[in-house]
Amino acid sequence: MIETVSPETVGLCSDRLQRVTDWLERQVDRERLAGASVLIGRRGHRAFTACAGRRALDAVAPFDTDTVVRIYSMTKPVTSIAAMMCYERGCFALDDPVSQYLPAFAEMTVWEGGELANVRPARTAMTVKHLLTHTGGLTYGFMRANAVDAAYRKCDIEFPGDGGTLAEMVDRLATLPLICEPGSGWNYSVSTDVLGRLVEIWSGMPLDRCFREWILEPLRMTDTAFTARPEQIERLAACYVPARGGGMADVAAGGSTPQAERGGLKLAESAADSRFLAPTQRFSGGGGLLSTLADYARFCQMLLNEGTLDGARLLSPTTVRYMRSNQLPNGGDMASMGQPVWSETSYDGIGFGLGFAVVLDPIKASIITHPGEHHWGGAASTFFWVDPQADLYAVFLTQLMPSSTYPIRRELRTLVYQSIID
Repeated sequence: MIETVSPETVGLCSDRLQRVTDWLERQVDRERLAGASVLIGRRGHRAFTACAGRRALDAVAPFDTDTVVRIYSMTKPVTSIAAMMCYERGCFALDDPVSQYLPAFAEMTVWEGGELANVRPARTAMTVKHLLTHTGGLTYGFMRANAVDAAYRKCDIEFPGDGGTLAEMVDRLATLPLICEPGSGWNYSVSTDVLGRLVEIWSGMPLDRCFREWILEPLRMTDTAFTARPEQIERLAACYVPARGGGMADVAAGGSTPQAERGGLKLAESAADSRFLAPTQRFSGGGGLLSTLADYARFCQMLLNEGTLDGARLLSPTTVRYMRSNQLPNGGDMASMGQPVWSETSYDGIGFGLGFAVVLDPIKASIITHPGEHHWGGAASTFFWVDPQADLYAVFLTQLMPSSTYPIRRELRTLVYQSIID
């Protein structure tokens, strides 16, 4: 059982943590966010929780620790844990070709620029490790950067999605070219969705059942699922986008600081109309889960505990340490692999492990943290990080798309670390 203690008990300063609360309330007051929450855990305990705002602008209910949110890409670490649980059962080797389990990937082509038809045969087989590290040559349709991205949109390569099964979607994906040779570049992509399909094959279960039986029930993450249960609907937060002319758009247009500090929000998806209310067969291991602050904090504590929580062991410590080690070629960072910036974050000094980013050099990354800290976020501005050296984790939940609207993740990281006094 995770006990809640006073901040000073675990080396945090209550007075300095008030800055986190004040910052959170400013985000709501300035209409940057409708609601948000933060939880900090340290040395095996929950030491700080702060919530501000409401679940929706037109709602009375507060945005609290039980508010259900779309965590989108914070699903990826959950899928990666499931995959490594299969690995520990001897289901695959990291350098196994994906085609060994998904034959549709046996003869992949690589796009060479220009028209979509300008392709050549891939020289390197895509491996399971490439999927775990986003180096397999896959992409996302929402990138809108090239002909391959456009083909994803045309072929309905979308996760989460409405029609068809995960298996059908992955087979359709395999007919499209890669944007680079496997292993040659880091590209944020549907890789973890393909990995989710492999988890189904290795475990012999649909992804939702595998998650439930192997991870969610053992960790007592009772509010985490691909679809909202009827009793969760009233706790589901609305999702927003910036209103035109608000927030960073004012800065780009040369607006004054007071104008730029005020945001303004436009409804993107209400709780009542959310696609997460309808059952799906296209389980997205890359971005399909709903969760809560309390639930995801338990997942982070499991990572910090190197694979175990409250008597339930998911992975061995050796495997967890391997997952949070940089897996990019020659020990490089993501910037050296062709991805200098993603969302609002610079990737100088930041590598990638098996399922999440890993800090290699805090100085090069220009952030206050420690080497080995691992993290990831979601499209609706959610974020988490786990810092083994500080014996600390933090979870931030809100519902604002895109995640690059404001530098709130970097701001929060600074506020958390300035509160450490021991």
